[in-house]
Amino acid sequence: MRRGKASWLAMGLAVAMPVAHAQETLPNEPVKQLDLKRYLGEWHEIAHLPMFFQRQCVDSITATYTAMPDGQVHVHNACRTQEGGHDAADGVARTTEKAGALQVRFAPAWLSWLPWVWADYWVLDVDPDYRWAVVGSPSRRYLWVLSRDAEMQRAQFEALRHRASLRGYPVERLVMSAPLN
Repeated sequence: MRRGKASWLAMGLAVAMPVAHAQETLPNEPVKQLDLKRYLGEWHEIAHLPMFFQRQCVDSITATYTAMPDGQVHVHNACRTQEGGHDAADGVARTTEKAGALQVRFAPAWLSWLPWVWADYWVLDVDPDYRWAVVGSPSRRYLWVLSRDAEMQRAQFEALRHRASLRGYPVERLVMSAPLN
């Protein structure tokens, strides 16, 4: 009889384990709702996954989004470089059929007809008051933690970092761009 109870207990644990594990992950998908008008404006980068095109940036990294008459969004990224100078890049973002998914292009406009010049830009998490956002890519290769303020509370950052890890992003490789309080 003891063996039967042990078997039932083992089977119960085996069934419960995948459920517990499933709760420890989040889908890597954009938010279901994004108010693009509220998302516009200046964002300060708090952290990012290392990437080639940001290698010269050391701090004071910002992304400014401005509505354009054609419905697209002008993107202006800027940062301070190691030498103390400033670097900037301008691009365009367009909406997709998914609310929290945009596509961004930094290539010249005459190349915009080529599908590979557009990169997926997914808003993964956004504060209800649009005070912070986490942006990533379907491949999990890119990740940015953004804030309306130049600094972020450590507890808030750690919570966002944890949620990104639950989506499968390699958060141990995050490069800090701004101070935490």
